[in-house]
Amino acid sequence: MAADTDLDFLADLIAAARRAGADAADAVLLNQISMSASVRLGETEGVERAESGDLGLRVLVGKRQAVASSSDRSPRALDELVERAVAMAKAAPEDPYCGLAAPEALTNRVPDLDICDPIEPAPDLLTTRAQEAEDAARAVAGVTNSEGAEAGWSRTTVALAASNGFAGAYAVSRHMLSVSVLAGEGTAMERDYDYAVAVHGDDLDPPDALGRAAGERAVRRLNPRKAKSARLPVVYDQRVAGGLVRHLAGAINGAAIARGTSFLKDRMGERIFPKAITIRDDPLRARGLASHPFDGEGIAGAPRAVIDEGLLTTWFLDLGTARQLGLASTGHAARGTTAPPSPASSNLWMEAGPLTPEALIAEIDEGLLVTELIGMGVNAVTGDYSRGAAGFRIEKGEIAYPVSEITVAGNLSDMYANLTAASDLRFRYGTDAPTLRVDGMTIAGL
Repeated sequence: MAADTDLDFLADLIAAARRAGADAADAVLLNQISMSASVRLGETEGVERAESGDLGLRVLVGKRQAVASSSDRSPRALDELVERAVAMAKAAPEDPYCGLAAPEALTNRVPDLDICDPIEPAPDLLTTRAQEAEDAARAVAGVTNSEGAEAGWSRTTVALAASNGFAGAYAVSRHMLSVSVLAGEGTAMERDYDYAVAVHGDDLDPPDALGRAAGERAVRRLNPRKAKSARLPVVYDQRVAGGLVRHLAGAINGAAIARGTSFLKDRMGERIFPKAITIRDDPLRARGLASHPFDGEGIAGAPRAVIDEGLLTTWFLDLGTARQLGLASTGHAARGTTAPPSPASSNLWMEAGPLTPEALIAEIDEGLLVTELIGMGVNAVTGDYSRGAAGFRIEKGEIAYPVSEITVAGNLSDMYANLTAASDLRFRYGTDAPTLRVDGMTIAGL
């Protein structure tokens, strides 16, 4: 098996690092195959295929560590990689929190999460997906031009081994589809898009439905008006609502907590959201876009409610941040080839509420539906939030007309405390949320 070959290769590399003076070492190997096909205005623009491999070696000398990476696996290059990594570690400053996992903390099983589609799509299939998506978008009345559509596929194998005895490997696949079109004419043109990603091709959104949604979104944005500054309820469309969950993930990341740079650093065990809100993280979700059978340090993850009926219950921790905080790893170490492990969420989502999006909007006399966010104006230390936005004015419980060139602002602590979730949760992006309403936000316009 290729996985066995990769793990044997890593074991030899780690042994070489030990012989060169490392007290401990781990290594990760990533091999990827990817394909893409793009079309524009009904014509195929390109079909591409790429294969790549990256290797990362981390060595520890006492309480000093260093990482070296390479895409060259020739014997000479590997010798140089080991020599360079050990020399760098000896010259690095001490880190009292670095180190591999204790053997008893390691997982010894690789559960089948169904995260790799065994079928590699033919290039013609990718081209057809892109063509069907663009055709459907361009067929929407009012669509006048196209920025094109692209379909892609990739398969990545991940192998991780360490001198503490851990060795494991798995593979993940992705099917992607996106389309972007324009509506209107001249300076009154508006652009919108839609995209989808799935582990298995069978789970990908139908190309015609995705394209039609992109076209309809673009047409709906025509003739936008300016919005007056006010303090109103803001509804986050499902497509952008996951951003509020991502901001939470950053705020409860162990690295931010250990540095004291999170507005939630002193809020463990407190009520952050209303009691109706629960947010879950699950690295073992079948066919999940962020699923993995073990983390970047060989530790098993587990499903957990990071927000349980409004209460903050946990941080996202790897070994280093856990040691710094005097806690245990939560199995959230992420690992690339160029840096030591660091904490990251896995499949993260906010549970659906009882109201439909329409019912959520029907309760609003005056408000704003946000369908696009621009910029990253979020202060992780204070929680202050300010984003450029576009969307639709809500009047008397109904969507009235499109608006653009506005800013929505607030503080995440207040926003989370005044949040209501709709019932339309879909697992599409790895970090997901249903349509969300946040009461009492500041809208800056004219």
